[in-house]
Amino acid sequence: MKNALIMGACMALLSVGSVARAEQIGSVDTVFKLLGPDHKIVVEAFDDPDVANVTCYLSRAKTGGIKGGLGLAEDTSDAAISCQQVGPITLSDKIKKSDDSGTVVFQKRTSLVFKKLQVVRFYDEKRNALVYLTYSDRLVDGSPKNALSAVPIIPWGKSE
Repeated sequence: MKNALIMGACMALLSVGSVARAEQIGSVDTVFKLLGPDHKIVVEAFDDPDVANVTCYLSRAKTGGIKGGLGLAEDTSDAAISCQQVGPITLSDKIKKSDDSGTVVFQKRTSLVFKKLQVVRFYDEKRNALVYLTYSDRLVDGSPKNALSAVPIIPWGKSE
Protein backbone atom coordinates (compact mmCIF):
# COMPACT_ATOMS: atom_id res chain seq x y z
CA MET A 1 0.00 0.00 0.00
CA LYS A 2 2.77 2.42 0.96
CA ASN A 3 4.67 1.65 -2.25
CA ALA A 4 1.53 2.28 -4.31
CA LEU A 5 1.13 5.72 -2.71
CA ILE A 6 4.77 6.60 -3.37
CA MET A 7 4.48 5.45 -6.99
CA GLY A 8 1.30 7.49 -7.43
CA ALA A 9 2.99 10.61 -6.05
CA CYS A 10 5.99 10.08 -8.35
CA MET A 11 3.73 9.64 -11.39
CA ALA A 12 1.85 12.83 -10.51
CA LEU A 13 5.12 14.75 -10.30
CA LEU A 14 6.33 13.34 -13.62
CA SER A 15 3.08 14.23 -15.39
CA VAL A 16 3.58 17.90 -14.52
CA GLY A 17 6.92 17.79 -16.43
CA SER A 18 6.78 20.82 -18.70
CA VAL A 19 4.43 23.08 -16.77
CA ALA A 20 6.03 26.43 -15.90
CA ARG A 21 6.59 27.83 -12.42
CA ALA A 22 5.66 31.44 -11.77
CA GLU A 23 7.54 34.03 -9.77
CA GLN A 24 5.62 36.74 -7.96
CA ILE A 25 6.28 40.24 -9.29
CA GLY A 26 4.05 42.11 -6.82
CA SER A 27 0.56 42.42 -5.36
CA VAL A 28 -2.02 44.96 -4.29
CA ASP A 29 -4.55 44.63 -1.46
CA THR A 30 -8.21 44.84 -2.43
CA VAL A 31 -10.01 44.12 0.87
CA PHE A 32 -8.73 44.66 4.41
CA LYS A 33 -9.15 41.64 6.68
CA LEU A 34 -8.80 42.11 10.44
CA LEU A 35 -7.73 38.48 10.91
CA GLY A 36 -5.42 36.85 8.37
CA PRO A 37 -3.99 38.31 5.17
CA ASP A 38 -5.96 40.79 3.06
CA HIS A 39 -7.67 39.80 -0.18
CA LYS A 40 -5.36 40.82 -3.02
CA ILE A 41 -4.49 40.75 -6.67
CA VAL A 42 -1.20 38.97 -7.28
CA VAL A 43 0.97 39.63 -10.35
CA GLU A 44 3.18 36.73 -11.43
CA ALA A 45 5.48 36.05 -14.39
CA PHE A 46 6.41 32.76 -16.02
CA ASP A 47 8.38 31.78 -19.09
CA ASP A 48 6.83 29.36 -21.56
CA PRO A 49 8.63 26.06 -20.79
CA ASP A 50 8.64 24.98 -24.47
CA VAL A 51 9.20 28.28 -26.29
CA ALA A 52 12.31 30.26 -25.40
CA ASN A 53 11.87 34.04 -25.19
CA VAL A 54 8.14 34.18 -24.45
CA THR A 55 7.20 35.53 -21.01
CA CYS A 56 3.64 35.71 -19.70
CA TYR A 57 2.40 38.00 -16.93
CA LEU A 58 -0.62 36.78 -15.03
CA SER A 59 -2.75 38.72 -12.55
CA ARG A 60 -5.13 36.75 -10.38
CA ALA A 61 -7.32 37.15 -7.32
CA LYS A 62 -6.05 35.67 -4.06
CA THR A 63 -8.46 35.19 -1.16
CA GLY A 64 -7.25 36.28 2.28
CA GLY A 65 -8.76 36.07 5.73
CA ILE A 66 -8.26 33.17 8.10
CA LYS A 67 -9.15 30.53 5.50
CA GLY A 68 -6.88 32.16 2.92
CA GLY A 69 -4.00 32.34 5.37
CA LEU A 70 -4.40 28.62 6.11
CA GLY A 71 -4.68 27.70 2.43
CA LEU A 72 -8.29 26.54 2.79
CA ALA A 73 -10.05 29.32 0.84
CA GLU A 74 -11.12 29.03 -2.79
CA ASP A 75 -9.88 31.90 -4.96
CA THR A 76 -12.28 33.47 -7.46
CA SER A 77 -11.90 32.71 -11.17
CA ASP A 78 -10.80 36.26 -12.01
CA ALA A 79 -7.51 36.43 -13.92
CA ALA A 80 -5.85 38.37 -16.74
CA ILE A 81 -2.85 37.50 -18.92
CA SER A 82 -0.38 39.35 -21.14
CA CYS A 83 2.38 37.51 -23.00
CA GLN A 84 5.33 39.07 -24.81
CA GLN A 85 8.17 38.05 -27.09
CA VAL A 86 11.39 38.97 -25.25
CA GLY A 87 13.91 37.60 -27.75
CA PRO A 88 14.15 35.51 -30.92
CA ILE A 89 11.59 32.70 -31.13
CA THR A 90 12.16 29.37 -32.83
CA LEU A 91 9.25 26.95 -32.80
CA SER A 92 9.74 23.20 -32.66
CA ASP A 93 7.86 20.92 -35.05
CA LYS A 94 5.96 19.59 -32.02
CA ILE A 95 4.50 23.06 -31.36
CA LYS A 96 3.82 23.75 -35.05
CA LYS A 97 1.94 20.45 -35.36
CA SER A 98 0.04 20.69 -32.04
CA ASP A 99 -3.69 19.98 -32.19
CA ASP A 100 -6.49 22.45 -31.54
CA SER A 101 -6.89 21.41 -27.88
CA GLY A 102 -3.71 23.33 -26.98
CA THR A 103 -0.94 22.57 -24.51
CA VAL A 104 -1.08 23.40 -20.80
CA VAL A 105 1.96 25.56 -19.98
CA PHE A 106 0.99 26.77 -16.48
CA GLN A 107 -1.21 25.56 -13.62
CA LYS A 108 -1.87 26.96 -10.16
CA ARG A 109 -4.16 25.46 -7.53
CA THR A 110 -6.76 28.00 -6.43
CA SER A 111 -8.45 25.86 -3.81
CA LEU A 112 -7.33 23.13 -1.46
CA VAL A 113 -8.28 20.28 -3.79
CA PHE A 114 -10.71 20.81 -6.65
CA LYS A 115 -9.99 24.09 -8.47
CA LYS A 116 -7.05 25.30 -10.55
CA LEU A 117 -6.08 28.18 -12.82
CA GLN A 118 -4.57 27.09 -16.13
CA VAL A 119 -2.82 28.68 -19.08
CA VAL A 120 -3.08 26.83 -22.39
CA ARG A 121 -0.97 27.65 -25.47
CA PHE A 122 -2.25 27.35 -29.05
CA TYR A 123 -0.33 27.89 -32.28
CA ASP A 124 -2.10 29.91 -35.00
CA GLU A 125 -0.25 28.79 -38.12
CA LYS A 126 -2.13 31.11 -40.51
CA ARG A 127 -1.09 34.23 -38.55
CA ASN A 128 2.22 32.82 -37.23
CA ALA A 129 1.29 33.59 -33.63
CA LEU A 130 1.16 31.91 -30.25
CA VAL A 131 -2.11 32.35 -28.37
CA TYR A 132 -2.33 31.95 -24.58
CA LEU A 133 -5.68 31.35 -22.86
CA THR A 134 -6.14 31.48 -19.09
CA TYR A 135 -9.19 30.02 -17.38
CA SER A 136 -10.22 28.34 -14.16
CA ASP A 137 -11.60 24.84 -13.88
CA ARG A 138 -13.08 22.78 -11.11
CA LEU A 139 -13.61 19.04 -10.84
CA VAL A 140 -17.36 19.36 -11.39
CA ASP A 141 -18.11 22.91 -12.56
CA GLY A 142 -15.57 25.29 -14.15
CA SER A 143 -15.97 28.98 -14.90
CA PRO A 144 -16.53 30.65 -18.28
CA LYS A 145 -14.34 33.58 -17.15
CA ASN A 146 -11.21 33.68 -19.28
CA ALA A 147 -8.53 35.97 -20.68
CA LEU A 148 -6.45 35.78 -23.85
CA SER A 149 -3.10 37.06 -25.08
CA ALA A 150 -1.46 36.61 -28.49
CA VAL A 151 2.25 36.78 -29.34
CA PRO A 152 2.99 37.36 -33.03
CA ILE A 153 6.28 35.71 -33.94
CA ILE A 154 8.36 38.45 -35.51
CA PRO A 155 12.02 38.59 -36.57
CA TRP A 156 14.26 39.72 -33.73
CA GLY A 157 17.40 41.81 -33.88
CA LYS A 158 19.16 43.29 -36.89
CA SER A 159 17.75 42.62 -40.34
CA GLU A 160 20.22 41.93 -43.11
